[in-house]
This record gives sequence, structure tokens and C-alpha cells, in this order.
Amino acid sequence: MSKKMKWGIFGAVVVAGVAIFATTAARRGEKPTEVRIEAVDTRDLVASVTASGQVQPRTKVDVAADISGRIVRLAVKEGQMVKRGDFLLRIDPEQYEAAVQRAEAGLSSAKAQAAQSRANFLQAKRSYDRNVEIRKTNPQLVSDAELEQTKTQMDVNQALLEASDFNVEQSNASVRDAKNSLAKTTILAPMSGRITRLVVEQGETAVPGTFNKDAATLLTISDMTTLETIVKVDETDVARIAVGDSSVVQIDAFPDTTFIGRVVEISHSSVRGASTGSTTEQAVDYEVRVQLLNPPTETRPDFSATAKVITDIRSKALSIPIIALTVRENEQLAGADSAVRVGAGTTPTKEVGKRDVEGVFVVGTDNKVTFRPVKVGIAGDRYFEVLSGLKAGEKIVGGTYQAIRELKDGALVKEAVTPTPAAKDAKS
Repeated sequence: MSKKMKWGIFGAVVVAGVAIFATTAARRGEKPTEVRIEAVDTRDLVASVTASGQVQPRTKVDVAADISGRIVRLAVKEGQMVKRGDFLLRIDPEQYEAAVQRAEAGLSSAKAQAAQSRANFLQAKRSYDRNVEIRKTNPQLVSDAELEQTKTQMDVNQALLEASDFNVEQSNASVRDAKNSLAKTTILAPMSGRITRLVVEQGETAVPGTFNKDAATLLTISDMTTLETIVKVDETDVARIAVGDSSVVQIDAFPDTTFIGRVVEISHSSVRGASTGSTTEQAVDYEVRVQLLNPPTETRPDFSATAKVITDIRSKALSIPIIALTVRENEQLAGADSAVRVGAGTTPTKEVGKRDVEGVFVVGTDNKVTFRPVKVGIAGDRYFEVLSGLKAGEKIVGGTYQAIRELKDGALVKEAVTPTPAAKDAKS
């Protein structure tokens, strides 16, 4: 083989090697990450707290029996409207009428005994007074023993009279107590409203609720003119709510209609919820009462509802998508990579509020991203208010969550192409 041919073969090999290296290097070049790019813009933001609960009347009364007995008459039905003082039901009064008669008989006997005691006292007093007068005119006619005896007799009869008077008062109290029990056999409406619950039937036995209120409840009367949605708000959100805040209420029974409400009360004591996970910790909620301003007449107690309480409003506020906000290590911002790296040498001591910082990835003119810290304000449904760190018109990475989580400073991105409806149909 000639020398010239050898050099030709060598040159061809070199050229092929260079071509292969160039192809490999091109293949190994950085591949841009597909992201959703959005411009920083001004929007109207509404911050809110959403919680679920039930509709309840502002005022309701559980009517219970104070005495026991069989219900002999029931004059109302569930759902019926009643006025204050209307007759509701009657408990069998027979035994209570008999008790009144016994008490009145006892009172008559006590009065008769008191009359007799009074007569005895007056007689004893007259005897004593007469002896005293005789003793004054002629001391020899009445001895000291006789005078003392009549005095003692008078004192004894006076004590008996006082005891009789007390007995009359006690008998009067027994009559009042018996009549009071008899009056309780007739139950009248304590307030005007609708009977929203009726748990007894005629012929059943009513029992007093000394130890069990639920067992003693006969019916419930509710004032349906003022309705409230009682919702449970998590402890992390309740501090943002104030009395007077407006609210939008969605009642499940009326899915196509929303109702306006206003916060009228926030409980000061918590309501312990169910345990979370495998731990013994319990969710801490607070009851918030939202008064409905325009409830429909068909609303019933215990309807499920969701209240969206408006806590703050911003008009034309600079904003970014909530999904765009991410967290990076503050110490790494000056370096080439701001993403948190695991096991990269020694780990500095964690300082809450100093090491981690919130920010977004800003897209440059060369389609490379840079992490920039931002300060945010209120949160709307989809956007955060921006207080500092960005200007209107700047482009940022607005999604996806997975892409933002894995992005690093200097990464090359390209905007993801959203397929049109026609393209989706053709693909399917």
C-alpha cells in the first residue's frame, strides 16, 4: 500500500471520528423543559375561607315534659306553624287532679285545726287576763300557782296556734304545687314558629328530662325567619375571619342558587374533630355562624351547606399563579443551582425563615430561567398577590407543578404547546 493511500485512509478515519463526536455532542446537548409560561399581570383578587356545615334556625326550642304521664291528646303535626300560647298536647291529668283534691282537703283540715287552736288560745288568754285582774283587786283569791298555771296554758295554746298557722301555709304550698303539676299536663307553644321535629305520638308516655334531655324532648319549634349556616373552620383559618365579613353560601338542596350571608358569631371555644391519621392528635375547629340574608322558604333545618367567607379583596393587584410559587434554599441563590440538593457535602444548620425563601422562576430572553425571591400577599382562588420582587409584564414559569419542582437556575425551557380541540379529536 502506498504512502499516499495510507494518509487518505487516515484522513477518512479522522473525519468519521469528528463526525461521530459532533453527533454525540449534539445529542448530549441540553434538552429544554416544557413548561407553561405566563406573564405577570394585574387582577382582581378575592381571599376567602371555605367551610362546610349545616343550616340551623337562629332560635329554636326543644319542648319537653316536666311530669310523666300518657299523652291523651296531640293537636299538632310536624311542619305545622304555631303561635306563642297555642295548645300543643295534653298529658293524662287524672292523677294530678286527684293530687289537687288531696292537697285542698289537707288545706281545709289545716285551716280547721288552726281555727280550733286559735279558739283555745283566746280562751286561755282570757283566763289568764281574768286572773291577773282578780290578783290586782284581791291577791288572796288567786294564788301564784294558779296564775302561773293559766300563764303556761296560754303560752302552750299560743305555740299550738303558731304551729297550726304554719301547717296552713304548708298546705297552701301543697295545693299550689299540685295545681302547678296539673297545669303542666297541658303544654302550650312557648314561641311562634314551625314544628320542625315531632318525636311522640298520641298514647305514648312522656317522661321528665331531669337526667336525659333527649329522651324527654317531645317536639322542636324553630323560628325559620332567621336562618344561619353553622360551619366548622380550621384553627389556621379562623383568625382571618371577622364578625361582619360577607359570605356566599351554597346549599346542597338548591344546587343552582347561591345565597348571601354575613358572619354574626365566631365561637371562642374549639370543637375537637376526629383524630388525624395514626396519631392521637385531633383537628381543632371553631364554629362560625353565617346568617343567611335571603333564605328560601323551602329551607329546612340540617340542610348541608358550604359557606365561602370573603376575608379580603384586592383590585387590580399584581399577581402570579399559586402553582408558580416555590421554595428554594436562600444560601444557594448566588450559585448556579438554587434547587435543594440531597447529600451535597455538609449540610448547614437549619434556620427557619433564613435559609428557605419563596420565589418564582423568571424566563429570560434566551429562554433560560432564574429563580427570583418574591413577597406575596393575599391568596385568591388561583393567584397570589405580589408585594415585591416582580414587575408587570415579566414572564414566569406558571406550571406544571412537576416541572417547577425540578427546575434549576439556568435551565432551558420552552413553552408547552396546548393541543387545540380539533387536534385532540383527531388524536382520539
